[in-house]
Amino acid sequence: MNLIDEIEKLKKEKRAVILAHNYQRAEVQDIADYVGDSIELSRKAMLEQDAEIIVFAAVDFMAESAAVLNPEKKVLLPSLGARCPMAQMLTVDEIKRLKVHYPDAPVVLYVNTLASSKAYCDICCTSANAVEVVNSLDADTIIFGPDRNLSEYVAEQTGKTLIPIPEWGFCPTHLLFQPEDVTVLKQKYPDAVVMVHPECSKEMRQTADFIGSTSKMCRYARETPAKTIIVGTEEGLLHRLQKENPEKQFTIAYSDAVCPNMKLLTLDRVYASLKEEKHVVKIPEQIAIKARGALERMFQVKS
Repeated sequence: MNLIDEIEKLKKEKRAVILAHNYQRAEVQDIADYVGDSIELSRKAMLEQDAEIIVFAAVDFMAESAAVLNPEKKVLLPSLGARCPMAQMLTVDEIKRLKVHYPDAPVVLYVNTLASSKAYCDICCTSANAVEVVNSLDADTIIFGPDRNLSEYVAEQTGKTLIPIPEWGFCPTHLLFQPEDVTVLKQKYPDAVVMVHPECSKEMRQTADFIGSTSKMCRYARETPAKTIIVGTEEGLLHRLQKENPEKQFTIAYSDAVCPNMKLLTLDRVYASLKEEKHVVKIPEQIAIKARGALERMFQVKS
């Protein structure tokens, strides 16, 4: 029996579901029950009434969100090293410090934060609904973190004042994209359209025909008549894009744009996690209750 068959066998025996983020290795995406962005996957987990175990093939904050939203299920993160650098940049102390300076400003946190930070915010957002979440608030000044580029993009779209927290929070992978790489690719593919993630720099966003989350990129790729698409996000998304659109050509804007933390999750580690039921994601109850409230308020915003 090969490894994929072993994983399938264990899934049935343990009533488990495997969720894989769009940035995962191709073989991990292919073994997953669902592939999507972080909140898409957490919502899927909430709907899996029969599942007892969730294997979350992603990074720490995503598995934490699944655990917060599904307290009755066992959530497993196959590798403890799969930590999101950006999520580590924001601390509870930093949130408290900024609230002293802006006591009336609501705190909006990107889901790319740890549960401990989510517990101190008013509402969460994803890159897919950040604009709608900010527009839903009756405030002109908003504390927003931890990604400065996303904060800048949302401020442009809403006209509101967003105070970035921390001041220079960023995704190391998305900062690798540079506009000169798009210029070179456009010379090779003059009819190509460019789509980029809002975590990219302003200069990179200015090269784009479309700016959006990974889920919105997938939708745009299906709907655009363009046959060649230059992609400005982590290279793992290209596997899904190509599977869903075999008649189109996808080119990564920068070939080394790889998140090493996402790529820590291999089939071997998924198998070991499921077999040994490790590593269980545990969130202290008081933190989980507050973080759940912030996530649930986000779900109530129409996007």
